[in-house]
Amino acid sequence: MNQLRAYDIHIVGLETKRYEYDFTSDNTFFAALEQELIKAGNVQTHVVLEKSETMIRLDFHIVGMVEQICDRSLDEYDEPVDTQQTMLLKFGDHNEELSDEIELIERNTTTVNVARYIFEFISLSLPMKRLHPRFRDEEDDQDDDQNGKLIYRSAEVKNNDNDADDQTNIDPRWAALRKLSDN
Repeated sequence: MNQLRAYDIHIVGLETKRYEYDFTSDNTFFAALEQELIKAGNVQTHVVLEKSETMIRLDFHIVGMVEQICDRSLDEYDEPVDTQQTMLLKFGDHNEELSDEIELIERNTTTVNVARYIFEFISLSLPMKRLHPRFRDEEDDQDDDQNGKLIYRSAEVKNNDNDADDQTNIDPRWAALRKLSDN
């Protein structure tokens, strides 16, 4: 956890204005978090902190690469990360997470550690289906076939003006229903 001390922002003496911070996260950052999702990577984070009397607004811009393992081939590959997120820390009587973007922090809080936010925002920017880039073109082609074309047709469709021809091309299941309708 000592590696994560570098992500502390001391807020106790800050005036009500805008501050900017830069953080570099590498393999030691991901190892210090003791998680299984991301083992390695190199990410730069630019944080803009705006302090007011009632809250702190943190704007994150995270850019870099993280190492992932392909779900299909189990090959390692680098997944690009480029995300912008906002976190609001409101001053209150106790610590509580109100939503994904808003947290209450005690008024006497001296430091805010942004390591957890950086990791969460990186995790949220990763695709759920981890595919090596060489498989992504194949997936896109398959998605286009399923979304853009009809996969199954029960009978061949012909465009004829003759009603007799239309009757012969009707699926037998529909013909049975048509008999009920004619009665």
